[in-house]
Order: sequence, then structure tokens, then C-alpha cells
Amino acid sequence: MPCPLCDDRTVTVGVPASLREHAPADALSVCTSCLTVTDADEASTDADFDALSEHLPEGTAGVATLLLVDRLASLATNRESIEALVAVLEAEGVDPLLVLDRLADDPTVEPSIDLSRRRRQLEQLVL
Repeated sequence: MPCPLCDDRTVTVGVPASLREHAPADALSVCTSCLTVTDADEASTDADFDALSEHLPEGTAGVATLLLVDRLASLATNRESIEALVAVLEAEGVDPLLVLDRLADDPTVEPSIDLSRRRRQLEQLVL
């Protein structure tokens, strides 16, 4: 299924039970270009995180990162979810700010939001 925003290819990712309250569905369709997250009918059992970005962590941390990027579109509306996702990433041993920096600098993706700007706002929000 192509991305509804930019019409590029998508990857399907299953959402772990621990993250379902922050996701639009049990499975996500993620654009390989703009990282737009939408709900998917069914999840792949072996999500290809490398198809999205080499800087994206694998597994639960990868899904949490994708959900965080999605939630950063509206910091005010999604504050609780953002704070919870940052906590999940830190518990998984991932520096959320560093991952956002690397995604913002990744020439293979062009996120639908300005990750550099949102990263600065996120830093102010969580500190």
C-alpha cells in the first residue's frame, strides 16, 4: 500500500502490546520516505526497519521511535504519549534525541515534519 501523503512505498510493522495505547492500530504502515505512520490491516512478522533508515533501532525501540516521530507532529496534543515513548526508548537503552538527530540527517528519508526543530522542542519538553 503506498503512502497517503507522498505515494511512496510503505513497510508494515507490528505494534508490541506495551505500545498499543500510543498507536492508531495493532499494525502500522510506515512510509519509507516521509516516515508517515498510518494504521495497517495486518503486521509483518519480520519488519524491515533497515528499509526505513539504518539509524532506526530494531524491535520495540524501533516501533517506539516511529510512534514518537508520528506524535511529534503535535507536541501539545500528544505530550503524555511523547513522554511515555521517550521513557520506553530510554528503558530500551536508546537515546531518543540522538536517534532524532540521526533521522533528521539521514539523506534517505525526508520526514513529513521538521525533525530538527521538533527535536529541540522535545528536549525542552522532557528536561
